[in-house]
Amino acid sequence: MKPVLAVGLMTGTVLDGNIDLALLRTDGEEIQEFGAWKLSPYAAEIPELLARALAAAGEWRFAGKEPAIFHKAEEALTRAQSRAVTDFLKELAVEASQIAVIGFHGQTVLHRAPRSDIRGATRQLGDGELMARLTGIDVAFDFRSADIRAGGQGAPLSPAYHVALLRRLGASSNTAVLNLGGVGNITWWDGKDCIIGFDTGSANAPINDWVRRHGRGEMDRDGSFARRGNIDEGRLRELLRHPYFFAPFPKSLDRNDFTSAMADGLSVEDGAATLTAFSASAIGKALDLLPERPSRLIVCGGGRRNPALIEAIAARAQVTPILAESAGWRGDAIEAECFAFLAVRVLRGLPLSFPLTTGVKCPTAGGRLAHAKSVTGAPSAMIASKR
Repeated sequence: MKPVLAVGLMTGTVLDGNIDLALLRTDGEEIQEFGAWKLSPYAAEIPELLARALAAAGEWRFAGKEPAIFHKAEEALTRAQSRAVTDFLKELAVEASQIAVIGFHGQTVLHRAPRSDIRGATRQLGDGELMARLTGIDVAFDFRSADIRAGGQGAPLSPAYHVALLRRLGASSNTAVLNLGGVGNITWWDGKDCIIGFDTGSANAPINDWVRRHGRGEMDRDGSFARRGNIDEGRLRELLRHPYFFAPFPKSLDRNDFTSAMADGLSVEDGAATLTAFSASAIGKALDLLPERPSRLIVCGGGRRNPALIEAIAARAQVTPILAESAGWRGDAIEAECFAFLAVRVLRGLPLSFPLTTGVKCPTAGGRLAHAKSVTGAPSAMIASKR
């Protein structure tokens, strides 16, 4: 298959109020060209609606009828992201007919890893059929369900794309990729055929939730609270005894598996410092599980903007963190790029997940494809934003 032009969309569990959009030209195996990217803010009411959906999901826990708010939130976010795509392409003077596919991840509201006694489950809000009608472009969506049905964790899905990025750098097993979203996840590649990926533990979610709980903003901006606080080392040692950190990969987490309640009773500053140290220490424990412990981590995701967290990773995980931009990558665009890349893999029927990333028995394709009524044409030259 010749490389095609795809749009990727992502909104993370950290609920930062933005829709991430990126253009990518790819055949789903190699990256031919990096296109423009953008952070498009949601209308003010949508993050609050998504937060209510997340809260309802936490009570639902896959038991009984889905909360009614899911339908309302799903339609609202689908329409908002569809408008964001249309506006993005209009700004670039790119026609819908030039786009082969949109990779629409949707909003994860609940994730349950499989256990010996129960199959995993996952729920992302996002109506691919509606987006295809609104944009006139084919939409790949529901990326995780096939993996869950095949006995996998359903997450993480980013390793396939991370490996494509590492391959372009000519990186070896000494370098891994760390994504710091609401939850952290890592990708390690041996430079040949072995791809490992799993969730390290919490990343931004409990820190941000802690600051919000205390009415001090939406996040620990620049790590300012953590830097003024003292770490409760005794509490941290107890938290790090959690069985998750000693379980073998593949493994995955929901954003609420580790919450801001871990810091209950501490001051705002001490709580932020302790939660930050917890996220960083969890990464060190993850590195210890790998066949070869990397000495460098290329860090992407919103957490790379928190200098207190980056410093804690260097000190507590005993690794050199390298910000995505220093590797020539676009840190804010990587997750959206990833779903553009995965969408083309859906078009081609290529695997999205692998035995050592989600635990499926063999490489497994996935995703659903919603066909637009319009017929896509051959992509023209795009307005590229080179790395």
